[in-house]
Amino acid sequence: MAYKKILTIQDISCVGQCSLTVALPVISACGIETCVLPSAVLSTHTAGFSGYTFRDLTEDMPGIKDHWVKEGIRFDAVYTGYLGSTKQIDYVADIMQSVGAENCLKIVDPAMADNGNLYPGFDAAFVEAMKTLCGKADYVIPNITEACFLTGMEYKTEYDRAYIDALLEKLTALGCRNIIFTGISYAPGKTGVVVFEEGRYSYYEHEKLPNSCHGTGDIYASAFVGALLRGKSAYDAAAIAADYTVACIRATAEEDNHWYGAKFEPVLMKLIRALE
Repeated sequence: MAYKKILTIQDISCVGQCSLTVALPVISACGIETCVLPSAVLSTHTAGFSGYTFRDLTEDMPGIKDHWVKEGIRFDAVYTGYLGSTKQIDYVADIMQSVGAENCLKIVDPAMADNGNLYPGFDAAFVEAMKTLCGKADYVIPNITEACFLTGMEYKTEYDRAYIDALLEKLTALGCRNIIFTGISYAPGKTGVVVFEEGRYSYYEHEKLPNSCHGTGDIYASAFVGALLRGKSAYDAAAIAADYTVACIRATAEEDNHWYGAKFEPVLMKLIRALE
C-alpha cells in the first residue's frame, strides 16, 4: 500500500477529546501521515465548560496554504471537521483545489448540528456555504440533523426507510457523490450507518448503547477516513469505524466522571487490529 498523506482541517480544543485532538491520533494510528490546519484554538470544547478561551485562526489559513503551494506540498486527501464560519468554508474550498494531489480524496464532515438544532453561532448562511462544500466532496458524513438542514427536509426522530431514501436523494442532488449517513436507527436498541456509494444503498447495524459521549462524531469520522485511506471499501471502513466508536463509548461508561469526551485511546488497538 502506498504511503498516504492527509490534511485535516478543524479546530483544536486543547482539552475535551474532540476535533484535531481526536483526528490526529486516530488517523495516525491507521498508518496515515496526518497533517493539520487548525481553524481555531480553544482551551476546552464548548459543551459543558464555561469561561473557555478562543483564538480564531481564520486569517492564518490563506498564508499557510500559500506556503504549502510555494513548497510544492500536496495531499492525497483533505478531511474537514468543525469549521467556525462561512469564510473558513470558502478558504477550505480553495485549499482543497490548491494543495490536493492528483485524485485527491475530499471528505467533509458537515459538523454543524445535532438533535434537531444548529450548533450555537451557526445560521442559514453557514448552512448554504456548507451545501456548496458538500457538493465538492467525494464523501460526506452527516447525521440526520445535518442532512435535514442541508436538504430542507423536516427533522424526525421516528422514521422509516422511505424517509432516509428521500434525504439521500436530496443530498445527492446537492452534488454529494458518496454519503456515509450516521446514527440511522430502524429498530429499538439498534442503530447503524447507511453507506450510499455511487447510488448503491447498504446498511451496517450495530448495538445502540444507552449512554452517549461528546466527540463520538469526530471519532467515527476520523476512524472512517483512516480505514478508507488504508484501502478498505467504504462499507468496510464504515463498519470498522462504527465498531470502534461503540468500543470507545463502552470504555467510557466504566468511569462515572469522564463526562467531557470518549476514552478513545485505551481501545486504539481494536481499531488497528481491525485494519490488519
